[in-house]
Amino acid sequence: MLPPMPVNRPLFSSSKPVVAMIHLGALPGTPTGRRSRRELEIQALKEAKIYRDAGVDGLLLENMHDTPYLRGRVGPEIVAAMAVIARAVKDATRLPCGVQILAAANQEALAVALAAGLDFIRVEGFAFAHVADEGFIQSSAAELMRYRRTIGAGHVQVWADVKKKHSAHAITADVGIGETAHAVEFMRGDAVIVTGTVTGDAPKPEDAREVKRATHLPVYLGSGVTAGNVGNFRGDADGFIVGSEFKVGGHWAGAVDAKRVRRFIAALQ
Repeated sequence: MLPPMPVNRPLFSSSKPVVAMIHLGALPGTPTGRRSRRELEIQALKEAKIYRDAGVDGLLLENMHDTPYLRGRVGPEIVAAMAVIARAVKDATRLPCGVQILAAANQEALAVALAAGLDFIRVEGFAFAHVADEGFIQSSAAELMRYRRTIGAGHVQVWADVKKKHSAHAITADVGIGETAHAVEFMRGDAVIVTGTVTGDAPKPEDAREVKRATHLPVYLGSGVTAGNVGNFRGDADGFIVGSEFKVGGHWAGAVDAKRVRRFIAALQ
């Protein structure tokens, strides 16, 4: 008989945790990959320590530079590299850490999280379907949650994007964002993520409000939240995933700017 699934405990002591993005450099084997795995690890550790010292509550690693993204899968070289780098970041910071592998390589992300001792994964295409620039993304919940149980990763939380950015949602135009969030809860996700339409674009306040009303799960805002607008979302967000705002020039590909991180945290407080 299989053991019962563990009950996931809260990851953060903060009532409004701030999770900072580490956009890994292009990984070996990708079209623009030029640096070694060790060089990428050193850069990730540098960014992670800046974030930790500036006071963030958690970290999220993502292979943002691996364009163009494969759809729903990546090779073992990506899984291996991300697991090694993620483990180094986790050991160095001791902060709650997560991982996302683009595009929609959700099972691979779960394998990385288990191997690296991470706490959560960010997934796309968990409930319903959408069309991304990689193509048609189907719901992954059934296979992913069975895979989580099979490999003994029940303690790794699954945070699911709803009406994800960089995607067309015409196919589910008659399904509201609140209903989509409710489906994530029904399919046993652990948190939902609300974004704007593209990277760096803030969510609509009404979308955050609708999702908050529709689910008992924690609601994270996953794009475009800044020191200037975070006050608009305090009542409807349980946490914030921040990337562009923490980079030089407010662009996701820039270097991490500790002053921008501290300014955001001060504005939130």
